[in-house]
Amino acid sequence: MAAESQRVVPTERELKGFDLNDPTVVELIHRAEEGDAADRLLTVREALKKYKKAVFWAMFLSTSLIMEGYDVVVITSFYGQTQFRNRFGVLDTATGEKNIPAAWQSGLSNSSLVGQLAGLIINAWAQDRFGSRITMMFFMAWMAAAIFIPVFAPSLSILAWGEAMCGISWGVFQTLSTSYASEVVPTVLRPYVTAYVCMCWGAGILLSSGVVRAVVNVDGDLGWRLPFALQWIWPIPLFIGAYLAPESPWNAVRRGQVEVARKSLMRLNREGPEKEKEVEATLALIRHTTALERSESEDAGFLECFQGTNLRRTEINCVVWAAQILCGNAILGYSVVFLEAAGFTELQAFDINISLSACYIIGGIICWFLFPHLGRATIYMSGMLFMFFCLVTIGGLSFSDTKNAQLAIGILLVISTLCNMITIGPACYPIVAETPSGRLRYKTISIGRFVYNLTGIVHNSITPRMLSPTAWNWGAKAGFFYAGTNLLCNIWCWFRLPETKDRTFGEIDLLFDNRVPARKFKYTTVDQFAHQNEKMVDADGVKRQEDSEHFENSA
Repeated sequence: MAAESQRVVPTERELKGFDLNDPTVVELIHRAEEGDAADRLLTVREALKKYKKAVFWAMFLSTSLIMEGYDVVVITSFYGQTQFRNRFGVLDTATGEKNIPAAWQSGLSNSSLVGQLAGLIINAWAQDRFGSRITMMFFMAWMAAAIFIPVFAPSLSILAWGEAMCGISWGVFQTLSTSYASEVVPTVLRPYVTAYVCMCWGAGILLSSGVVRAVVNVDGDLGWRLPFALQWIWPIPLFIGAYLAPESPWNAVRRGQVEVARKSLMRLNREGPEKEKEVEATLALIRHTTALERSESEDAGFLECFQGTNLRRTEINCVVWAAQILCGNAILGYSVVFLEAAGFTELQAFDINISLSACYIIGGIICWFLFPHLGRATIYMSGMLFMFFCLVTIGGLSFSDTKNAQLAIGILLVISTLCNMITIGPACYPIVAETPSGRLRYKTISIGRFVYNLTGIVHNSITPRMLSPTAWNWGAKAGFFYAGTNLLCNIWCWFRLPETKDRTFGEIDLLFDNRVPARKFKYTTVDQFAHQNEKMVDADGVKRQEDSEHFENSA
């Protein structure tokens, strides 16, 4: 019960930027407190009704991630496609068939990841410098131009280069979509719009699975060029959408463009007699929180992410992203292999794979219903624990060579995939969006996603070797390996992953700044305005209780 009585307030260092003798600053704090109180009172239904424009723009720009998910399936599916192998394959004299060399398969799969690494670094600077809208517009134009390279690639080396060029845009969208979505909606809606980003990624996988199947009977080079060319559907409407979208008010305030933030909030809020007052209160809260953050991240450079309390935030982002793969997700895509070994036809296994892709969307919707009742960390860790037991069972079944064992392994991989799509996948996004400092949000998410992509490169290199009968030949015993990485990640989560459910950005900042342990985040009381109100009472001779009553009545 001791954790429940703990109370966190701003430190003297955090308050150094506030001149409480300045009437303008006093008014800002008053309005910020009103905005904070109003934000806490919103229910999900009320927030959706009041901020439906904000939800629309958050979801619209998040659709940029469909393109990344789309490419994940497209490029790997070509390795077995007859048209692609006839164009780029190397003749195997033993079988008389053309195949894509293993080295090129690895190179093509990793080339887009390398481009994404560059895109993540670029976005961390560009979004802070130019804002979310301009950055999105520029890299949509970049994407439209880069698509020409894979569509008309004359060789595998040019195709790999084209994948890397497209990957730069995908790297930008990975960070931009999540951070923009978290900054344009109120606290109560953050988990829903950020989890939607994961659903968009899955929608891309589902779309590409359908496209790959549709072009099976298309003869010649068009069979592989058409799936690439279809990517031109996205850049133009998303470019127009980014042009029309309001700028993130948090981003605008951090860049000193308060008037731009005010206009954005006016567009994001619904019409009503109290609209202007509510906008001013929200703007004041954003300015107040940003001013508090400056004490911890004055320069807002990459090095700041690894100093002071920001190091802990960066650690959380990196591990939560990497655990997306290390939880066992790395072998979930191989369920089709085990189902085919159990007697499923190639077509039946392919249909199951498409159904699993659809579960990215279904799983995200199910997770939406969990968010009001369970915390992000609770959902994330529960999914990890369930997958741990599935992976141990899969490893145990590997000692049997019967078809029933292969069928059980395939089914367990399918169940694990569903669990991942309901828990770990969607819950990751609000965690990585909420834990960074506002002034370092883009850079911290970019660093975390950078680690995720590096983990993906390692996964692309070792997992096929684990499962290949001509390499390490572990087969389903790889389940034991990923059960081990899963357990290590979950142990880390227990001690280091804080619960941010229902916390405002300002509260999260204070919890980190005061070094509150992860297990106490949920129970610690935070008063973002405590010392400021006390000092204003001393200066004005006004009772704090009367001030509080005044704010409650005006809210």
